[in-house]
Parts: sequence; structure tokens; C-alpha cells
Amino acid sequence: MTDTSMTLIELLQKHDEGDFLRAVTEAVLQTLMEHDVEGLIGAGRYERGDGRQTWRNGYRDRELKTRMGALNLRVPKLRQGSYFSGFLEPRRTSEKALVAVIQEAWIGGVSTRKVDDLVQAMGLSGISKSTVSKLCKDIDDRVQEFLDRPLAGEWPYLWLDATYLKVRQGGRIISVAAIIAVAVNTDGRREIIGLKIGPSEAETFWTDFLRSLKGRGLDGVKLVISDAHTGLKAAIARVFDASWQRCRVHWMRNALAHVPKGQHTVVAAAIRQAFTQPDQKGAIEIWRHVADQLRARWPKLASLMDESEADVLAYMAFPAQHRTKLHSTNPLERLNKEVKRRADVVGIFPNEDSIIRLIGAVLFEQNDDWQSQHRYMMVEAFSQIDAVQTDPLLSITTQAA
Repeated sequence: MTDTSMTLIELLQKHDEGDFLRAVTEAVLQTLMEHDVEGLIGAGRYERGDGRQTWRNGYRDRELKTRMGALNLRVPKLRQGSYFSGFLEPRRTSEKALVAVIQEAWIGGVSTRKVDDLVQAMGLSGISKSTVSKLCKDIDDRVQEFLDRPLAGEWPYLWLDATYLKVRQGGRIISVAAIIAVAVNTDGRREIIGLKIGPSEAETFWTDFLRSLKGRGLDGVKLVISDAHTGLKAAIARVFDASWQRCRVHWMRNALAHVPKGQHTVVAAAIRQAFTQPDQKGAIEIWRHVADQLRARWPKLASLMDESEADVLAYMAFPAQHRTKLHSTNPLERLNKEVKRRADVVGIFPNEDSIIRLIGAVLFEQNDDWQSQHRYMMVEAFSQIDAVQTDPLLSITTQAA
């Protein structure tokens, strides 16, 4: 109580009436957040106690729009878990619209005057060229800080995928690969940990990207989930000492291509029997049995099953509590759809920097949303990973890739 009173007295001395109300509101909201965080931690600042649950981990700046103007708040961060106050809106609709319009105009090469007209048409105040430049620079700085942030701890699971976007280059319109990496740490939290733009999904491109992730601190990777792209598979083997899971959804599409359409349901049901087994040994037995049953009628499908057995069933060697989220790249597919939805507004990007700005901002917002949600995976099950004896055939090698 004394600290709060002293803060208000200092504000009275330093601010006139106009700034005072805003400053007092900032101080009160900041105090509320600090009090909430103390309850989550189980101890006050610099206080030691047996009931402590976690530790502070700095702050992140957040602007809150009010009738008194913009309030500059510092939201406390926790070393384990997350905190987001109820009075803070994740994103204001008007702020989203303004930033989207300015980004689209900036990327599309729209003149400053037209940007101003667009903003005023939305019922907002006009915006100058310097303001547009400052806002875009702020977006670039925040996105780059997010994409280059250090990665602490261990990340047992890593998902990799690419989506293609159109960009102008040398007077031509070409497609470039935007590769995205998502990982889960041992706290059960899912995070977007990387984005890179390149001309193709060649092995050297993927290798450079994966090494950059390791350089930022990505460690403890046990399983990598991706599509069966040759360059990606070889890069994974070169950079990580980990098992590789071939996306089960993509594999099933490839497998059913060897079967008449009228038989898709029956064949798919037969193959899926392997995925419902309680352990890896049972899954492998059912897989081989089904392959032998299908061999006489569809030899190409049976051969595909023989060749890809280890790749498709790799996730079965990991804790049962995690398996429903490990067998495919579906978590990344949904993220890619959101990326494409935003990118379609722009259509053709003028350069790769503009892709990083817009797509990076989308990923930044999505990652923030994930941190305010429940844990993505059960924490207790991570201790079972090292206890599971993985079949050496499930760990890809550089020679095999």
C-alpha cells in the first residue's frame, strides 16, 4: 500500500492535469498486473519462499488504447507458463484494420496520399508519410526480433513445412518457398520458431535454415515431422540426430493413388488399423499383415508400405499422450492456411522483405495467441521419451537420405 501511495504522490509532482490521469491509470494497471503475477508466482519480487511456482522473466511492452489516449504498459513475463491480463485486448479491430491497410498499401507501392485517403475512408485520422514509414519500421523491428529470438531449453518435437507465395524479381513474377518451423518445448508449450524465404526447397536451403535454428539455441530435438521432400529429409539427417516422421496424411494420399477410387474407403480403413495399436510393436505387426494382404491385388501399394513403414510409424515410439499431434503436419497446415489467407490480400509481393514483414507479423500474432492458451502437450509424458527404446531403423541417416 505504501508503494502505491508513493507512486501516486510522485505522479502528482511530475505531471500536469492532462498527463496525470493517463499516468495514474498506467500506474494503477501496472500495479494490478504486478499483483496478479505475484499470485501466479507464489512470491513477491525478490522474495524467497517454498510456495514459489516460477520466476519472473522480464517484461514485454504493450500499448492499450483508451479514451485518455494510448497507455504504455509493461506486461510481466514468466520463465515458465504465461500471463496475460484480462483488461488487455489481444488485438483491437481498428488497430488490425489500420495496420493491414497500411501494410497492404506499403507493400503494393501505393502512394502516401492514397494511404491517407484509405485511412480516412475507414473513419480514422489521416496519416503522414513519416508515420507510415515509422509504423512499417516498427513492424519490421518487432518481426525481426521475434524471428531472431534465442531459443532456450529443450524442444523434443519439431514440425517443418513450406508454402509458396508469388513475388516480383528482376521484372518477372516467380514463386518462392516460405518455410515455417514450429516446435514444442518440455514445458508443453508450442511456439513458432522460424521463418525463411528461398527460391526452392533444395537441400542446401533447408540445411542453412535448420542450422540457423540450432545456432539460436534449438536443442534436444527427438522427432522431426514433415512431408517427404527429398531435400528436406536429407537436411534433417544432416543437422539433427533425431527420428523422422513422415506426415501420415500426405502419405495416405500417395498410397491411395495406387488404388481405384471405389476401393479407397476399404483400403484406408485396413491401413488405419495399424495406427490404433497401443504400441509400436503391435503397429508394425498389423502394418506388415495388411501389406501382405494387399500385395496380390495392388503390388505397388504393398511395396510403398514396405519402403515407408519406418517413416510412417516413427511417432509410435513416443509417449501415447503425444501421438495424436505427432503423426502429421496438420498443425502447420492450419497455420499455412492463415498465412495464405493474409497473403492473398496482397497477391504479388514486390520483394522478399515485404513477405517477411507481413507473414512474420501473422506468425508473431499467432505465437502470442498460443502463449495465452493452455499447454499444447502433457508435460509429465516428456519424461517417458528417453525411456522408450527407439528402433534404429526409425532414425534416418545421411546415407539413407
